[in-house]
Amino acid sequence: MPESELWITSVFNDYLSALGNFFLTLVGKAAEPRPWADFIVMQILVVGLLMLLFAMLRPRLSADRPGGLQHTMELLYDFVKGQAEDQVGHGAHKYLAFFGTIFIFILSANMIGLVPCFEAPTNFPPVTAGCALVAFGYYNAVGFQANGLKYLAHFAGPLWWLSPLMIPIEIISHLARLLSLTVRLYANMFAGEQVTLVFISLTKFIAPVIFMGLHVFVGVVQAYIFMLLTMVYVGSSVAHDH
Repeated sequence: MPESELWITSVFNDYLSALGNFFLTLVGKAAEPRPWADFIVMQILVVGLLMLLFAMLRPRLSADRPGGLQHTMELLYDFVKGQAEDQVGHGAHKYLAFFGTIFIFILSANMIGLVPCFEAPTNFPPVTAGCALVAFGYYNAVGFQANGLKYLAHFAGPLWWLSPLMIPIEIISHLARLLSLTVRLYANMFAGEQVTLVFISLTKFIAPVIFMGLHVFVGVVQAYIFMLLTMVYVGSSVAHDH
């Protein structure tokens, strides 16, 4: 077992290695003795906990006697809705499910690293790259959905004779968004995790609490920034004034 392997990852590798190798073969990779990586298992855990949370919330929804969890989710919904209306404008409600999902997933993935014996999956580039690819694919898909083939016109710029220059620039710009989303989330979460670990190793009292609070702040801000940028990209792709 690798030294850095989490206890929950070792459980997956001990009892579900066949399933892990099945997924590896689907993507053309050779089978491995211990196919599960920490960041993959932690993502599965985050998704499982979120599904359990909403499964528990669903039957408790009440208009007359809402509980604390329902109040929290309603506040979160209002927050996401307000941000979406500011960035996307008319028709933002059609994209709320995606915005809320990506915000809650990234926020939960950032925060789970504070639990002892767990690790934030957003500390690993493949996870943040996956989130960036989903956002990239989504805003381009809804752009085509809203504008049809006219969506491609904004790559050519405002004047047709500038299109040979503008098309390469726009393509590079969109690919840079993918890189920016990936690196920003990964770098901030990885740096915050390392700073927290260093101060925990130096002292066991006040300093770790302060830096754990900073880690929480960074995790919330980065989830918000990722969602906000996704909203901006969606707003620009579905606009009809290209």
